Amino acid sequence: MWPVCASFLCVCFSVLLHQAISQPPTESDTYTECTDGYHWDPQTQHCKDINECETIPEACKGEMKCFNHYGGYLCLPRSASVIPAPDPPNQIPAGVGNTSSEPYNSCPSGYEADGDSCVDVDECERDEHDCQPSQECINTEGSFTCQCPNGYRKVGTECIDIDECRYRYCQHRCVNVPGSFSCQCEPGFQLAGNNRSCIDVDECSMGAPCSQRCYNTYGTFTCRCEQGYELGPDGFTCKDIDECSFSSYLCQHQCVNEPGKFSCVCPEGYQLLGTRLCQDINECETGAHQCTDSQTCVNIHGGHHCFDTNRCQEPYVQVSNNRCVCPVSKTGCQDLPFSIVYRYMSITSERSVPSDIFQIQATSVFPGAYNTFRIRSGDDNGDFYIRQINNISAMLVLARSVTGPKEYVLDLEMVSVNPLMSYQTSSALRLSVYVGPHPF
Repeated sequence: MWPVCASFLCVCFSVLLHQAISQPPTESDTYTECTDGYHWDPQTQHCKDINECETIPEACKGEMKCFNHYGGYLCLPRSASVIPAPDPPNQIPAGVGNTSSEPYNSCPSGYEADGDSCVDVDECERDEHDCQPSQECINTEGSFTCQCPNGYRKVGTECIDIDECRYRYCQHRCVNVPGSFSCQCEPGFQLAGNNRSCIDVDECSMGAPCSQRCYNTYGTFTCRCEQGYELGPDGFTCKDIDECSFSSYLCQHQCVNEPGKFSCVCPEGYQLLGTRLCQDINECETGAHQCTDSQTCVNIHGGHHCFDTNRCQEPYVQVSNNRCVCPVSKTGCQDLPFSIVYRYMSITSERSVPSDIFQIQATSVFPGAYNTFRIRSGDDNGDFYIRQINNISAMLVLARSVTGPKEYVLDLEMVSVNPLMSYQTSSALRLSVYVGPHPF
């Protein structure tokens, strides 16, 4: 018996001799010699297989495992799968002649006579073969062969499992099983029709748990949100973004958060200009007021006021719209401004100061006259002052921050003096200033 070792696999085969070496028998002797790997069993009078795995100390070295087979043994890796063969019929005792009463067959081995011809014997069909139960018997002319099932290879008389995973048949993962193998794919992929390649799974079309938008990517998927939403910590759920909490400057007045967006609202009397700014509604122009025909509608911030068209009081007489004069013929007019012109304006609360709010302009100028401007009445708390620009104009200035709603009625007087003619006169502008609440 000669051991053969190649790489990590060492397989020891026994070479069977074609014939047992024998001596010519005597009348009282029988042959007791057996081929290598067998020994004579006097009890059964047959040659019996030797179990080298038990009789030879350390028959296989290292991580190799010993497998006994007829006439020898194999050293295989411990992970090898071996299909054991059934015990073959004992060898015919040496020296025992053919005592059967079978008729003489003149045909070669593997054939039988059929009239004057020799025909092949189908050992597989007659079950006259020694193939292992796991092997397939294939009849040939004059003989037969034993074939291992798919997924196994023949080593000696044994069928050893083939580890197909060694040949990288699978694109991702390979799992070897006795006689076969299976391919598996990484998460996000599935087996193709050839059961070896892996193709991407479109999770979005298979019910991915994205609450809004789903984008398929190679091997996985990504969830995205609509504008105005942000992705939650779980990576699937979208939650509303409260834009109003980010900044107080998103809206001029008030920001209102809504699902997926925000909107700006304005106080009463105002309307949105664009999407964020507030613009005063001029009720006097739109007709959204309750003034009568005898009243004048004056627009103010966030609303309007109705004033009587004729506001002249004795001794003044109305001469035109918003203008009253005090005739010199009336004795009560001597210490009063000759004329009063009515004007209206609106400012908002908490306006920055000092702030120019109204310019006074003389409508008539006499040659050689000098003009001065002053606040005649209505500014009891000193919230305003006059800044004269030149001889014919001056500016009303807001001196202190004021809070509304509040209304001022200021008499702004222009005094004209002509020293050459010893002449002095005055005119007044009665300015109604409405201070509205701070809208923003």
